[in-house]
Amino acid sequence: MTMILDSVGSRPASVPARPWLAGLDRAALSAALTETGVPERQIRMRSEQLWRWIYARGSDDFSDMTDIARDLRDQLAARYDVGRPEIVSEQVSTDGTRKWLFRMPARDGAPAADVETVYIPEHDRGTLCVSSQVGCTLTCTFCHTGTQKWVRNLTSGEIVTQILAARQRIGDFPGMTRPDDGPLPDAERMVTNVVLMGMGEPLYNFDAVRDAMLIAADPGGLAFSRRRITLSTSGVVPEIARWGRETGTMLAISLHAVRDELRDVLVPINKRWPLKDLLDACRHYPSLSNARRITFEYVMLKGINDSPAEARELVRLLKGIPAKINLIPFNPWPGTEYECSDWETIETFADIVNRAGYASPVRTPRGRDIMAACGQLKSASERVPAWKLREEAGEPAH
Repeated sequence: MTMILDSVGSRPASVPARPWLAGLDRAALSAALTETGVPERQIRMRSEQLWRWIYARGSDDFSDMTDIARDLRDQLAARYDVGRPEIVSEQVSTDGTRKWLFRMPARDGAPAADVETVYIPEHDRGTLCVSSQVGCTLTCTFCHTGTQKWVRNLTSGEIVTQILAARQRIGDFPGMTRPDDGPLPDAERMVTNVVLMGMGEPLYNFDAVRDAMLIAADPGGLAFSRRRITLSTSGVVPEIARWGRETGTMLAISLHAVRDELRDVLVPINKRWPLKDLLDACRHYPSLSNARRITFEYVMLKGINDSPAEARELVRLLKGIPAKINLIPFNPWPGTEYECSDWETIETFADIVNRAGYASPVRTPRGRDIMAACGQLKSASERVPAWKLREEAGEPAH
């Protein structure tokens, strides 16, 4: 099932939007209130009110904030925005996976841009895969996103509003109605985990991603456990330890090869920071323990990296690192030259890793039919008309 939504509330590209309050921490919210003319004695109270409305209740309209005086709400509405990015399209997979194409309006000197965000529901939890950049600089040859040129970094507000918009769309804030067009978790919260595994290399946008995840982890707002936030990096070695110190979240490494000469091709950043440097950084990741293991992601490419010898070398390389190994069947995309390993080959690889004492689940592909699976995300940075999206989805024109 695929749904294409008409664009709603779009602004001309030449008219910059008001600054978003979403993405601001408490200090920045206090500064915004000061600029609005709120007396100093009220700043702390008003910033806490805004914080709760934006992050805990998911409000996207100042008029909802009924414990704030009407004149202050009007002043804030004239200066700032608490809305959401425009939903250009929403697709729902046969397995319940949802993919949104969000349009970020021109704001704070940044041009308008489109990004994709994916929600993966399971019976007891829901995982939101968030983008950190428009496009990607890394050109990993097996990844569809890597074929899209890097356009720009996302701001902390653009990262946080992906979470807010997704939670709003699936009714995950108090009092909101949940959709009935696809399966959702049988749980109190629909989004329990956030993974920075969407478009872009998050450690190349360190400050904005850090600020967004600290907001996501704040117990007074979005309230995600830091053990349920995972950053995936292709190996920006100098930033790995800093990320651990400043955020305390879980870490995933996009590995995919056990030899430098192959990883140089699959993950070209390896030419700058080869396997030895990357694994040394992993061994020294702050708070690393058996309870806080690093996840190593390994996409299974037929005849490329899937031999028993490579499985044994993977075990050798990771010796001494508390780790989990996610084996990812390759998800095809138009124009790729790679194929997914045969299931028997994947099982043999997994058995070798398991017998060495590592958990090595084979990740079940989700959302393949809507190009929402791992490695399939890609969006055009130019504006795509709603009629064209409907036409591409095979829906009748209106």
